[in-house]
Amino acid sequence: MKCYADTSFLVSLYSSDANSARADVWRQANPSPLPYTLLHRLEIRNALWQSVFRKKRAPHEASEVLQEMEVDVIAGLLAMPATSFDGVWKYADELSDAHTPATGARSLDILHVAAAKLLEVDEIVTFDQRQAGLALRIGLKVAVI
Repeated sequence: MKCYADTSFLVSLYSSDANSARADVWRQANPSPLPYTLLHRLEIRNALWQSVFRKKRAPHEASEVLQEMEVDVIAGLLAMPATSFDGVWKYADELSDAHTPATGARSLDILHVAAAKLLEVDEIVTFDQRQAGLALRIGLKVAVI
């Protein structure tokens, strides 16, 4: 896998929001499997269920998005890599100490960048400027910001 998509990108790709058109264009040009970690899974599920709570999405819509993602896991479009979350947490601590004072990156953003680096991808795709700044600082390329 050469590219790591953060949760904001995957939510935009699999549901409708202001960034969905850009996400769709990027995905059409980049059809390779994307890592789909347990961090993604939890964060996406929670974001979808929060949107139900806020009455921005019907429960069946959230369920449909989750089902579509599971179909793509089975099809290999989303790949669940073996990830040592102990390693991710340790590296995230280091990234926080070294870069948060300058980037303002949030904890989940740092965890995604740490996971991307430890999965040895070349690039991260995100709509989050702080996350992009952190990724650039540690040598990852950034797409779709």
